[in-house]
Amino acid sequence: LLRVDPEQTDALLAEPHAEAFVMRGRAMDGWLRVEADGVTTGGELGRWVARGVDYAKSLPPKSR
Repeated sequence: LLRVDPEQTDALLAEPHAEAFVMRGRAMDGWLRVEADGVTTGGELGRWVARGVDYAKSLPPKSR
């Protein structure tokens, strides 16, 4: 499960092994499921992790 920029959802769904994350029957923009076959090497895993980290860093800090 990966959180990404909602505006990039459609483009990332075109990537091999990426699919929409569905909750209660509704696809959630900004959330992807990446199949295990899509992260079999360190490079593949790192690419997806970097996308998620980059998006997380772009979000405003949470208030305490």
